Amino acid sequence: MITRRNAIAALVALPAALEAVGAAHAEEPALGPTVFHWNEMKAVKNNKGEVRSLCRTPTATIDQLEMHITTLNPGLSSHDPHRHVNEELIILRDGLCETLSNDAWVKVEPGSVVFNASNSLHSFRSIGTTPATYHVINWSPDKTKIKA
Repeated sequence: MITRRNAIAALVALPAALEAVGAAHAEEPALGPTVFHWNEMKAVKNNKGEVRSLCRTPTATIDQLEMHITTLNPGLSSHDPHRHVNEELIILRDGLCETLSNDAWVKVEPGSVVFNASNSLHSFRSIGTTPATYHVINWSPDKTKIKA
């Protein structure tokens, strides 16, 4: 038989227990060693070209790692100049681009690597006559604030 005292104690403890269960289910496992094969990546077309999304997940040392590969059509920008808390690497695979870096537009050729520091104003645009394909790697200490 449940006493009134035990019922009240259970009701008081219930929110904390539910929160603990929810938190355990909400946490994603950390990304371990992984290989992403080009021929297995699904290209999703958009109005600027296409994107291949690889992951958006925690790792052993950061709250969120996001990686994708964008193909940007000639003459287009990936987005307007903006800032975000996450840091970002862009590695140009094919094409010719410019990046807004430290308040100046800088030409980027295949094989070049761009680092966008946290909260730095940046943008990326294709300036060639063929599509530009580039790899993007974002990492953030706060999984609620990462933006591509």
